[in-house]
Order: sequence, then C-alpha cells, then structure tokens
Amino acid sequence: MRILFITSTRIGDAVLSSGLLAHLIARHPGARITIACGAAPAPLFAAVPGLDRLIVLNKAPLAGHWLRLWGAALPYRWHTIVDLRRTALAWMVLAGRRHRLGRERPGLHKVGQYAGLLGLEAEQASPHIWTDAAHLAAARQHIPDGPPVLALGPAANWPGKEWPAERFAALAEHLSGTKGPLSGGRLAVFAGPGERARARPVLEVVPEHRRIDLTDAIDLPTAHACLARCDFFVGNDSGLMHLAAAAGTPTLGLFGPSRDEHYAPWGAAAAVVRTLESYEDLVGAPGYDHRTTGTLMDGLTVEAAIEAARALIKRVGVHAA
Repeated sequence: MRILFITSTRIGDAVLSSGLLAHLIARHPGARITIACGAAPAPLFAAVPGLDRLIVLNKAPLAGHWLRLWGAALPYRWHTIVDLRRTALAWMVLAGRRHRLGRERPGLHKVGQYAGLLGLEAEQASPHIWTDAAHLAAARQHIPDGPPVLALGPAANWPGKEWPAERFAALAEHLSGTKGPLSGGRLAVFAGPGERARARPVLEVVPEHRRIDLTDAIDLPTAHACLARCDFFVGNDSGLMHLAAAAGTPTLGLFGPSRDEHYAPWGAAAAVVRTLESYEDLVGAPGYDHRTTGTLMDGLTVEAAIEAARALIKRVGVHAA
C-alpha cells in the first residue's frame, strides 16, 4: 500500500499538517509513505515510520518542481493521496482515494481544516513530530536535567511578526528573575540559520551559567526534542512556536500581523496574546509590504505578555526551581 502526502514549503504549516499524516500511518500500518514538501520542513519527516521516499520540492521555472513530482508519482498506483498544496496532481496519477485541500475556511484553525479532509475531529489530527534515539540523546546533552527551562523563540520568517528583542529580554528577565514564576530557571534561546544576531540580546539577559544557546545549532527534530525538555515557551508566530506546542510544552504565541484564529499554537497547554491592533488593521495600513515592512508587533506591550504568560503558567502548573 502506498500513500502520497503533499505538504507545505513552510515549517509551521508542515508541523500543523503532521497529525493528519500520523493518523494515516496509524490507520494503515505497514504502508509505504512518500512525502513531498519544501526544503525547510523536510527534516521533520526523516524519521517517519514506513518512509519510502522524501521528495524535496525546490521551486523550478515553469512549474518544473510539480512536473518532477508528477514524474515520480506516475509509475505507481496510490492507495491514498493527500494534497495540501491544492495542485491537480492527485487527478493525474492512479489513486484509490484522493483528498485535496480546498479554500481556507474563515475562523477555522489550520488543524481543523486539515482534519476535515479525512472527516476527522480536529483533536484527531493534533500535530505529531517523529524523533529517533539520536535526537533524544542530543536533546539531553543540550538541555541536561536541572532547574526549569524557559524557552524563547525571538525570530520569525519575516520581520513584521518579530516582537522587539528588548521586549523578549524584559519578559525573560521578569519570568526567570528572583520574583518571577520561573525564578532560578535556565533560559534556552532557539533560532534558525541567519537569526543569531536577532537572538543575541535575549541571550545576554541571563548569566552564562543559566544560558542555553540553541541558535543556529540544531536540526528541527532535535529542536523538537529539546523543546519537550523545556518547561515553558514564549515565541513569535513561527514554525518553532508550533514545534513547541507539538512537543507538549506550555506555549505562549505572540501575534500581530498573522491570524491567530488560523495559526494559534495547538493544544490544551497553549495560549495567545496579540497586539492591540487587529490583523486587518496591521496588514491594511498604508505602505504595508511584508517584504520591506519592519516589526508590526509594537502594539504588544511587555506588561500584556507578562500577564498572559503568568496566566498560562498558573493554568498549567509550571513551577520554579
């Protein structure tokens, strides 16, 4: 039995789609899985059970990447094709069942949208990331047992979604300071390739012996395993935020120019705090261009973030050292 799963080029969307894939694997044990996705999220799927092939879709002229995928899929008859990229490929190869994502449904979280493809409740498609023994061992090395760990994700895939670094630093100082709910805890800062400079001001707010620098240092499955060892996460709307929530770590997502109703961190131990301005107000402002506009997160104060973090910490029962 063969299953073709076509998912996103973006890390966050790929994480949110992972629960749908996990459901298919559980429903069809022993199936041979082919996954097509972008280069950035590809490492998330390296340890998927039954993985037959991982096809990285690097964009090519004249839709050459889709022609390449069609050529790879054409020789086989697929039991199930799930297409989250809204292509025509599912109807261009032999398949028993075809599930193609339709238009975005206003007000419905992405996990719910994905779940609906297979007639599932959203909770049945909760994100799931696969790790192996090497990822778990690396996580224990990076974050050994000890005092609680506050994890922060101060970067995002474009500047408009990034809360100012000095506000992250102030939040970290409050939460892990002498009177904070994570007093005496360690601070782990996560960031991807090219994001280290934006993370440095946050790292420097705590003494070196309480600092865990995970900027541009680990792959995505290892980051997921590290996040599972943390006690609390605060970060911008990003793939890292979704990884933290998928790991079961209490997660506070910071939102402004993105839709929290679609992209809030998923799970019972997650919450959102956003700017005073709505998404529509931010992206509809004169001169808005996501390629050039700087941070649009100034409308989220440190005080509001502290209040939201404390409320979530109280609700889920995170404790200080």
